[in-house]
Amino acid sequence: MKAIVHTKYGSPDFLKLKEMEKPVPGDGDVFVKIQAASINYGDKALVKGEPFLVRLMGYGLLKPKHAIPGGDIAGRVEAVGSSVTQFQPGDTVFGDIGECGFGAYAEYVAVPEDALVLKPDNLTFEEAAAVPQAAVVALQGLRDKGQIQPGQKVLINGASGGVGTFAVQIAKALGAEVTAVCSTKNLDLVRSIGADHVIDYNQEDFTKSEQRYDIIFDIVANHSVSDYMRVLTPQGNYVACAFNATSLFLGPFLSKKDGKKASSLVHKPNRKDLVFMKELLEAGQVVPVIGKRFPLGEVADGMRWLENGRHRGKVVITM
Repeated sequence: MKAIVHTKYGSPDFLKLKEMEKPVPGDGDVFVKIQAASINYGDKALVKGEPFLVRLMGYGLLKPKHAIPGGDIAGRVEAVGSSVTQFQPGDTVFGDIGECGFGAYAEYVAVPEDALVLKPDNLTFEEAAAVPQAAVVALQGLRDKGQIQPGQKVLINGASGGVGTFAVQIAKALGAEVTAVCSTKNLDLVRSIGADHVIDYNQEDFTKSEQRYDIIFDIVANHSVSDYMRVLTPQGNYVACAFNATSLFLGPFLSKKDGKKASSLVHKPNRKDLVFMKELLEAGQVVPVIGKRFPLGEVADGMRWLENGRHRGKVVITM
């Protein structure tokens, strides 16, 4: 099978398209022919080995632990192990395989059945591949960390990117009044996916306004935590999705006595949350936004596109 391989940390230029042996599924594994994958900021961080913290998290101190990167997949089941009960050959599935060895940037993968969920029938493979990590990150940030409630005012900082487009729609689905912050060219996009209010960061700094928010979900970390805290309601939550050392390590100390909280999200892939997202997708309450597609051999170009910071929606890899 063809696969993207990396053997040392560094630039996406080190990624190579190679011929590899197909994985051999175990008794509890599902063997999937991958139809599409996607690129997340976490994938880029694991390729570069930066920030150094990712190496300390068990992904390989001096060189990558897993040769084939990529976490998000959508594909078709070709075979199942003898103890698999949830799937059968021919099923279409999607999932985040980051907790079971990665390997999304390849033609085939063998993963435990609990990493996968049946693909919504109303989504293409490419749309489904855009969902697993970004949507679950947004869900966990808003629901679990932010403790979102119907009627609350929620601001999404970085609303037009992969996580941001899901966050806007999930917040709306959970009953919030959503303000989306993005660049001028993406204002119509975030309006089209349900944002109640939009702020063009080229024209306005929301941290200097008089508006207050119950939740700020921060995907870009382009202001100080104290600036964010200033525009929270007295019981408001600031949740950092982007790597933000201040909120990660000092969040409990920054949380105010009057009830304001600051925290950093650590994404935890799990099947239950992906099933929840499947239900929203099937109901049409959430629609994946794909900004650009790259073929398997151009994963490096896809990562560079993501890195330039001007993308919108998800970057998808087609097989």
